[in-house]
Amino acid sequence: MATIPAMNDPVASVRAALSTVMDPDLHQDLVTLKMIRDLVVEAGVARFRLVLTTGACPVKQQLEDQCRAAALSVAGIASATIAVSAEVPQGGQGRDLVPGVRHVVGVGSGKGGVGKSTLTANLACALEQSGARVGLLDADIYGPSIPTMMGVHEQPFVIERKMVPPVRHGVKVISMGLLLDRGQAVVLRGPMIGKAVQQLLSDVDWGELDYLLVDLPPGTGDVQLTLTQSVTLAGAVVVSTPQAVALADARRAVAMFEKVKVPIFGMVENMSEFICPQCGHSEAIFGEHGAEQEARALGLPFLGCVPLEPAVRIAGDQGTPVVLTHPHSRSAQAFRRIAEQVASRISISALGGSG
Repeated sequence: MATIPAMNDPVASVRAALSTVMDPDLHQDLVTLKMIRDLVVEAGVARFRLVLTTGACPVKQQLEDQCRAAALSVAGIASATIAVSAEVPQGGQGRDLVPGVRHVVGVGSGKGGVGKSTLTANLACALEQSGARVGLLDADIYGPSIPTMMGVHEQPFVIERKMVPPVRHGVKVISMGLLLDRGQAVVLRGPMIGKAVQQLLSDVDWGELDYLLVDLPPGTGDVQLTLTQSVTLAGAVVVSTPQAVALADARRAVAMFEKVKVPIFGMVENMSEFICPQCGHSEAIFGEHGAEQEARALGLPFLGCVPLEPAVRIAGDQGTPVVLTHPHSRSAQAFRRIAEQVASRISISALGGSG
């Protein structure tokens, strides 16, 4: 980068240089986006904060490097000290059921058994690891599995008529499974299911959250409709395995979200291939690239493939998602990449960029 002549005001000179650094998703410069804050210049040292729109930003290091290079391009600047942090932008939910929650994200599939709850739990933990404040609502009233996958078994306690959700792995968790005795069945008719979902939203003290992930049940029925009528979803993620029978139901889930005008962040292909833990051989036991091809056919972003590894199942059964137990595994890396993309798309939507 060419050296930029210093102006009479060194702060103005550095700010002008930093205004050349563009956010690749929002397509605006960092100064305009107010991501450069508290800029001071003293004795040839530029100090400022780089405030990203999410801690899960996939280009975090790239932006920091570009900011440093821009600052050093100003004549008289010998070094740059950058404090990198994140501040998730406020969404436009505009409804009172979850007033402290910036963004509500639904994770659905249309079909059971495709790993939707596994994806939701791992996304929640990946986002929490990035520094975000995260909640996880298990909206599968009949078959709640999040308590097992997150290792939460204690009932929430109540303060001033609000349930205080237990915290596990840094994530606030609520589920019908936490309100029942182990093994007790939920026997409710359709209208009561909708009421239960509303209570899990409104009767819980979620506090201040950047993201509330909602693990939706299979199908396109009462829970999904109640959720979309009760809060404004920032968007939805649709999960499928590669085979045709799962993709048919995923297609219905996409149609449902589109009908109720919920933005779809993209599709995820789960169990894309089985990876042998002994030899590392991979086998596409459910077919290849089905969800990727379906996303392309529907004009949706494809968020990535998650391989089927025994560690994923073991981690879920033991109550600690694989992004925490085996962070360097292929599945954990895939979950983190998907979390980064979802967080990025939320920021783009909240700030009015184009993705």
